[in-house]
Amino acid sequence: MATNNAEGRREDAFIKQRAQNREEYERQKQTLINETEKSRPSVNKFVGQNDSMEETLKNQTIGLVRLEDFQQRRKELEEAKAREAARTNELKDETRRVKKRKKTKATLSFAMDDEGDVEGDTSSRQTPEVENGEQASKRAKFRKNPNVDTSFLPDREREEAERKERERLRQEWIRRQEELKQEEIEITYSYWDGSGHRKSVVCKKGDTISTFLEKCRQQFPELRGVSVDNLMYIKEDLIIPHHHTFYDFIINKARGKSGPLFNFDVHDDIRLLADATKEKDESHAGKVVERSWYQRFKHIFPASRWEIYDPEKDYGKYTIA
Repeated sequence: MATNNAEGRREDAFIKQRAQNREEYERQKQTLINETEKSRPSVNKFVGQNDSMEETLKNQTIGLVRLEDFQQRRKELEEAKAREAARTNELKDETRRVKKRKKTKATLSFAMDDEGDVEGDTSSRQTPEVENGEQASKRAKFRKNPNVDTSFLPDREREEAERKERERLRQEWIRRQEELKQEEIEITYSYWDGSGHRKSVVCKKGDTISTFLEKCRQQFPELRGVSVDNLMYIKEDLIIPHHHTFYDFIINKARGKSGPLFNFDVHDDIRLLADATKEKDESHAGKVVERSWYQRFKHIFPASRWEIYDPEKDYGKYTIA
């Protein structure tokens, strides 16, 4: 019994010692980590503090976000950035004016006086026993010349008026663009399943490609069981993503591989003389295709020519062969 008690006490002592050793090890480990972090240069030392609009948009639209919410959030960030830029310009101008005011000393006079008047004023300053009325008349000559053009000088009221005018013009431009997006256009397209079935649909310029495909889906009974996500719109041999709007192509005069992306009617180049150095003037009907059909026949013409539209890519000019 005594032997068992001694072994129990010895085991408890070993357990307590191991716990103390573990705590000491963790303490030393944490000390080394802290010293290493102090000696290591900061990761964010050379990183800008102000995220770009794209980074802010990514951070605020993490996960699954509806397209309308994404576009609304992007529009709000663009307006906030524009207002911030206007305020930044005002602060810079104000700081520049303050610095210039500190450096400039009001020792110059624009008075157009004769040499005799200047000499008389100098003598009046040198004689302290001149009467007060005469001193006041001499000092009155040192004033700004109203005939000098001072439009280049800082003027807070004028700059505030200019800022308000810029803001008014910006709001006017936004209003006009919204009116342009509400205008209706007729879009000629062809449902392509190996052969063309041409129809037309009326949309607004601000509508997205997905809205356009939804209207096309209602015109063909065989497409009513197909979701919009399984439909594709091909214009001038380019696969147009669903989030683009017709307004984007019209305002940017976007061009495809075989014609303009901003013309949605159908017409041919009817010039009498074909000149290979001049750009062709023709527009083709866009194709509405099921995604499953494209996956089966993408190695065969014309699907083999199609590629996804990239707004940053220059597809060059399309000329008469």
